[in-house]
Amino acid sequence: MLRITDDIALEDWELTEQFTRAGGPGGQNVNKVSSAVELRFEAARSPNLPEPVKRRLKRLAGSRWTKDGAVVLRVEETRHQARNREIARERMADLVRRATERPKARVPTRPTLASKKRRLEAKKKRGTVKALRGPVEGD
Repeated sequence: MLRITDDIALEDWELTEQFTRAGGPGGQNVNKVSSAVELRFEAARSPNLPEPVKRRLKRLAGSRWTKDGAVVLRVEETRHQARNREIARERMADLVRRATERPKARVPTRPTLASKKRRLEAKKKRGTVKALRGPVEGD
């Protein structure tokens, strides 16, 4: 079980780990040891996640969200399988934790009179600079 918050915990059946060979340095060892971890979380089928959290998780996961509603993380940072596994679980927990945070509602505001005046003044200055770039007339 992977605890995310006080209310949310991911069950073992929701998480699937697959170990593959990692690229990068490692000498001959890299060809025979499966140290990379691919952690798969069945988010769409999860009974522990509320629907708004699932929607935010889908947006946050981006290309890591599969068509069948799973989040897939691949970690091959270290040469140690156990450490890569820990990193993958930490990243998954962090991703779900960020999805639980409700975004603040944007309060629409109007520009102040002073900001409008500053904008128009800057446009006038820029216009005069561009007007001076024309062809130079000689004596």
